[in-house]
Amino acid sequence: MTFPTLSERTRRILAALIREYIETGEPVASTALTRRSGLALSSATIRNVLAQLEEMGFVWQPHTSAGRVPTDLGYRFYVDLLLEARRVSKDSAGVEARIRQEAGTAPLIDDLLSSASHMLSEVSRHVGFAIAPANAQAVFHRIEFVPLSSSKILVVVVARGNQVSQKTIEIGEDVAQSELVKAANYLNHEFAGQTLDEVREGVLTRLREERTLYDQLLGLALRLASSSLENMEQPTVSIDGASSLLEEVVRASGLSTQTLRVLLMMVEEKQRLVRLLNEYIDGPGLTVVIGTEHSDPELRPFSLIASTYFDGRSTGLVGVIGPTRMRYPRALDVVENAAKAVGRVLRDN
Repeated sequence: MTFPTLSERTRRILAALIREYIETGEPVASTALTRRSGLALSSATIRNVLAQLEEMGFVWQPHTSAGRVPTDLGYRFYVDLLLEARRVSKDSAGVEARIRQEAGTAPLIDDLLSSASHMLSEVSRHVGFAIAPANAQAVFHRIEFVPLSSSKILVVVVARGNQVSQKTIEIGEDVAQSELVKAANYLNHEFAGQTLDEVREGVLTRLREERTLYDQLLGLALRLASSSLENMEQPTVSIDGASSLLEEVVRASGLSTQTLRVLLMMVEEKQRLVRLLNEYIDGPGLTVVIGTEHSDPELRPFSLIASTYFDGRSTGLVGVIGPTRMRYPRALDVVENAAKAVGRVLRDN
């Protein structure tokens, strides 16, 4: 985004105003900035600068006797300043140690994502999320069929890196456990090492062939695999921190209960979040979407910070969602560190 050229003095005053507003939630007066900006300027001089910033759309004044509040454009300018001045964080090892401690030494990916989203929420005080790489590109390791009743089974698909998906299916016939074990062994022998996409295509191809080519057991194995792998391309999503949003409302951050309800619905409808992120992410590294930059009008009271991670084969995402009045330096740090940590843990596994 292209901004009007601001002097160093004006930039420092704007940054000080935003930091003060994030901390207090109250409109910031020129007298407060006289102390906070670190500049030897009078209140009158700062008032003139604030008037200019208001004309340019970086701040606004709730009423004539109040101080100023940052706009989404002001937040964007502030975040871009932070990104421009960033150095490689030295705390990623500490974040990784914490994620490993919560998830275990050789975690399943569900445990790892749950640990990461919980840590992101706890540190940022916002909603934290972690999304696995697309299942379709995960490498198939093994499948297991666990009988739940005479005709209902739990299917467990394990991809490389301890990525586990589970699905309950009704098979409509009685099948002995020994037959289920043989069916799983056949599939594991035939398809181990292929992506889930390749496994799905291979199974469908064999099902389309003359069924007389297969005996009863192999036909069962293929039917079970076809039912099990259907719709498994949707990535695993872990979200944590809805209670943090409730605290934000109590702290009068500007979130109405209706606005909060919109985001909580997105937390429930996890795939909506995935679709939204797919619109925003166009490359590796950090992505920041602030307020009115959201394509969905219902999300414009919020900011989103996300970062990609690489598991050695494909990419996933971690990030936070919170009010536009969020502590951006802390949120940027924890998201970037979590992305590095999750990527390293998955590559190690």
